[in-house]
Amino acid sequence: MSAAEPAAPPATPSSGASSWRDLLDLTKPRLSLLSVLTTLVGYAAARPGWHAREFAFLCLGTCACAGGVAAVNQWMESDTDARMDRTAGRPLPSGRLPGGNAFVLGWGLTAFGLGCLFAQVNGLSAFFALATVVSYLALYTPAKRESPWATEIGAIAGAFPPLIGWAAAEGGRIHVGALGWILFSILTTWQIPHFMAIAWTYRQDYAKVNFPMLTTRDPDGTRVARWSLINTIAVVVLCLLPSVLGLTTPGYAAVTALLGAWFLARAFDFLSPAGRDASARKLFLCSIAWLPLQLGALVIDRLYFVP
Repeated sequence: MSAAEPAAPPATPSSGASSWRDLLDLTKPRLSLLSVLTTLVGYAAARPGWHAREFAFLCLGTCACAGGVAAVNQWMESDTDARMDRTAGRPLPSGRLPGGNAFVLGWGLTAFGLGCLFAQVNGLSAFFALATVVSYLALYTPAKRESPWATEIGAIAGAFPPLIGWAAAEGGRIHVGALGWILFSILTTWQIPHFMAIAWTYRQDYAKVNFPMLTTRDPDGTRVARWSLINTIAVVVLCLLPSVLGLTTPGYAAVTALLGAWFLARAFDFLSPAGRDASARKLFLCSIAWLPLQLGALVIDRLYFVP
């Protein structure tokens, strides 16, 4: 996540090149890219061999679904986005695009992506993509306004992409191996410290719109920091599990231990009341760097070192 953006005054809908940029912004390209990359991690970890056509449609379908969900999410949250400094400059609350654009673009991309996965990859990959769409839009997005467990619901919704990739690698079989479910669990638990750090940094913004999340109900941040640490411990343990099960080599376990020690150090720092805002920022940046390093180590080990 980038630094907070200043609130923008209402603007008339834009046109030309700026309109295309705003349409692209509706798809949240960086977040969508993360979904695609974790999908490919699931695909590569399953070691299916190289199937160019399947790989291309997997990327296309996942990218379309991720971008479509992001656009519909912004359409659903345009009212609260307009009241938060961090999001007021987005295309819909700023008035640069009408809400109908996000609705049509979002559902159009989502339908195309699901159809692409179902027709060109397989039904199980399309099912997990549909599970992502439903859990994100029908459960997580409304839960943000009502439930203190919205972050956990969102973490589950955001953890399906590796299963999309694993299902694609399985061909027509309705099967997901143990490592696929471990990847799902890793993504779920990783998102808790990652988003707790974000939510603590922008807690005043979330309080403006009365989101009942933990960071708006825990003034000193003690419970936020403890919950972040618990999930950081869990994600490190989950990352070591493939080696315990014989699915990766000792080299992967050594790299995981080093990366895990770094992640845990940042989570322990977040426990200290002194400088909690600064330690939240460090935990957030650490979580961003840790994920590709950890998943990259897993993929390299599976592709090149596991017999």
